[in-house]
Amino acid sequence: MIKVLSIVGTRPEVIKMAPVIHQLHKEKQIKSFVASTAQHREILDQMLAFFEIKPDFDLNIMEKNQSLPELTAKLPIPLDNLLREVKPDIVLAQGDTTTAFLVSLACFYRKIPFGHVEAGLRTRDRFDPFPEEMNRTLISQLASFHFAPTQGAVDHLLSEGIKKDLIYLTGNTCIDALGYVFANEKGVKVDEGIDRSKKLILVTTHRRENWGDKLEQICEAIKQLADRNEGVQIVLPIHPNPNVRGTILSKLGGHPRILLVEPLSYEKFVILMKRAYLILSDSGGVQEEAPSLGTPVLILRETTERPEACEVGAAHLVGTKAGEIVAAAQELLDDPRKRQAMVVKESPFGDGRAASRIVEVIRLWGARGG
Repeated sequence: MIKVLSIVGTRPEVIKMAPVIHQLHKEKQIKSFVASTAQHREILDQMLAFFEIKPDFDLNIMEKNQSLPELTAKLPIPLDNLLREVKPDIVLAQGDTTTAFLVSLACFYRKIPFGHVEAGLRTRDRFDPFPEEMNRTLISQLASFHFAPTQGAVDHLLSEGIKKDLIYLTGNTCIDALGYVFANEKGVKVDEGIDRSKKLILVTTHRRENWGDKLEQICEAIKQLADRNEGVQIVLPIHPNPNVRGTILSKLGGHPRILLVEPLSYEKFVILMKRAYLILSDSGGVQEEAPSLGTPVLILRETTERPEACEVGAAHLVGTKAGEIVAAAQELLDDPRKRQAMVVKESPFGDGRAASRIVEVIRLWGARGG
């Protein structure tokens, strides 16, 4: 029996680890444990409930407006205690958060194999996105298993000297998660004031590197689009971080065609993504999910570690300047043919079987004696 410990801390980590955790629970040769660091508390719990995952351990380390140094200083000791208690044969974590990096470091200190889900994403700009680019680069030097979502991610890892036999091309588990949503969303209604008679533009923005002037530019673009287009409704779920929330409320509150809502449940958000005419987002996950849903994305960032969506034409990198955002969005609003040209037949991020590939690697590794 091989003991596998999966650790999650944020909403996106739960979304992308849930298919893996579900698959682990099905394996008779695997004893699966789940731990939460609660880097995001309320929205993390919401995701765990939706995917019917009950953590075996909850480190509960989050405090209001906690800084990166505070989080980095606080988490290692509880993680080390957790590893000492569980004694896992392998630990899994996803992505590029501070939680994921510190988990990989804690495993290194204990000489426990660490499996990195969604390995190999790169922009080659250490400060963009911040701190994610450096987190994932460091994780790659500590991981024993690299589960890469795309061939581009595989190539990045190879270029950094990661051994080929430690890299596995799996696809992205977010596509698996979408399948779970549509298998379980019957009866879900999105009734937060959505006007079905108007073209829906869905907006998400929260990234740390966009705080301040860039977020103000994004808000200005959203306001201009709302002012110019009477047949459009812009829906923006507001991230709970006060650095984001305050700016959005002050710049966009009260506009008749801009609907500001509290964070939506994942299933509601997926339904809105599929229904939307267009998405404006700085989210990495949205860049991956939207092509599978047939919805074009304008990426509100200067760089992206997910160029595959742009390469197939499903997304455009438009930056954070108001004029450029408005121009790109208005072109798609005015010309449905250009919008339709961004709808792709197949996702560049996989076929929805990433979790089974990851777990099969772990199962075979365990069968060989670890």
